Amino acid sequence: MESADGQRGRDGGSQRRSPLDVIMSQIRRKRAASDRKRAASNRKPLGRFLSYTSDRPGIPEDEEDRGPRSASVDSERHIGWGRVCVFLQQLGKKGDSRSLSLTHCDLTATDLLELASLLQFLPQLEEVDVSWNELIGGCLTALTSHLQQVGGVRTLRLCSCRLNAEDVAALGEALGCVPLLEVLDLSWNGGVGGVALQSLLGKLQPPLKELHLVACQLTAADAAALGGSVAVLPRLCVLDVSCNPQLAQEVDGDGFRALAASLSHAASLTALRLQACGLTADDLDALGGSFRYLPSLRELDLSCNKHLSGGLSRLTFHLAHVSHLEILDLHLCCLTPGDLRALVQVLPSLTALTELDVSSNKEAGDVVPPLVSALPLTQMRRLPLNGCSLNDASFSALALAVPFLRAVDVSWCKVVGGRLSLLLDALQPSIILELRLSSCELTTDDLRHLAAASGRGRLSSLRVLDLSYNGSTGDVGRSALFAAGGLGSLEDLDLSLRPSTSAPCSAWLPALLRALPGMSALARLALQRWTAGSQERRQLSSKLRKRSVLLEWDTDEKEAAGSTEGPEEGQPEE
Repeated sequence: MESADGQRGRDGGSQRRSPLDVIMSQIRRKRAASDRKRAASNRKPLGRFLSYTSDRPGIPEDEEDRGPRSASVDSERHIGWGRVCVFLQQLGKKGDSRSLSLTHCDLTATDLLELASLLQFLPQLEEVDVSWNELIGGCLTALTSHLQQVGGVRTLRLCSCRLNAEDVAALGEALGCVPLLEVLDLSWNGGVGGVALQSLLGKLQPPLKELHLVACQLTAADAAALGGSVAVLPRLCVLDVSCNPQLAQEVDGDGFRALAASLSHAASLTALRLQACGLTADDLDALGGSFRYLPSLRELDLSCNKHLSGGLSRLTFHLAHVSHLEILDLHLCCLTPGDLRALVQVLPSLTALTELDVSSNKEAGDVVPPLVSALPLTQMRRLPLNGCSLNDASFSALALAVPFLRAVDVSWCKVVGGRLSLLLDALQPSIILELRLSSCELTTDDLRHLAAASGRGRLSSLRVLDLSYNGSTGDVGRSALFAAGGLGSLEDLDLSLRPSTSAPCSAWLPALLRALPGMSALARLALQRWTAGSQERRQLSSKLRKRSVLLEWDTDEKEAAGSTEGPEEGQPEE
């Protein structure tokens, strides 16, 4: 039996296929594992749904708006809703007359066809999400041809469905059937860029508020077409075209700069996300020129654009026009000290700023002290500085901001080792939610200070604690941390070792086992590359069994806590 990809590739090289051809080709495929599970599950008979009365929850009709109905019409409505419920139950979903979420259901073309036939029974439907169903690529027309039956849909999400140009064209033709559409998400479909998408963009309706095209392999030509659409979407609030590295590759001087210029017509824009779009310093000139027309902009993401190095000043000149900006993300942009000094100059104008991310910029360390001084500290909630090569002065400056931060991330900063108490003394227990200290060369004394802070209740609200890649902390320090208590809100704990190392955890594992009953919120525990015997593994699993805690132990190995026995001791790492 050939694979789904093979079938799709063979068919894709022929003439344009009809929807029936696509459906028949998918019928011949083996059903996915989830399909087999559906067949094996106990299916409740349709009759139970036919007994619903109009005042039962989930029936797609508002009782107070209901006029006189004949018995036959009323019966048809009940039968239709019953069919919807049976279909959803087979997929492990519950019926909701306003929201249809079928993500990660391994839907096939036949499933999509059946779903389309049921839309007539969902007149109040407002949200449709069939994301992460890769087998429906190439046959979306089976669904779009019935969208006129749910004209009130406001949200349509089709992420990671392997959509192709034919799917996009069919969707574009159907957009007129959903005139109230406010959210359209086609992210993670690598085949949607091109002429079909450009045609679709031209058919977007004015009510649209959010457009998500993440990782769609968009080109400069797509960017130019997008610019033309943005100019006629007066209500657009969120535009996310992240992870399209060719977006800013200019074609005859057009492309991204045309998109940037069109933003001057998007006065309602609140979030602009351009992560990893291949932006250069020249692009910042065009982008910054539109800022004076964006009074509502609250979030700007320019992260992972490494060619911005040395040119950030061409943007910071314009940032003063977006004084209501709350979130600015510049991580992994290869920023130079000059870039950061230019940013420091404009920070006093950003009086609403709550999150600033300049992490993973290795030359940021020396500029942290003036940067912290320029921030509105009392309202700052996130200031990650992981991978910033902090020095003594910058680490001390960060301590001034810590009392106000909900998340502290200084991972990969070696200066933290032996000086953790400086940060811990500044933590506010009612505010701090995340503490990330991966690969900080922490010492045993650092963990003792952490244990003392936990015992005093300073970590009582902490949800995430990352102590990974700190192999030199010593067993005594880990035992002290777990014996101290005070981690009742902790949801995620990572104690993993570096990939190239391993060590036994027998000395401190008993302290962890005793502490687990007090860590009632724990949902994930990572112990990668710590070694233990099978009996110790079983003890830990039994403690976590009833709590559905994800236990990660050993390289690339994940155990559900409900398992009765851990992997064999001495299993080789991949």
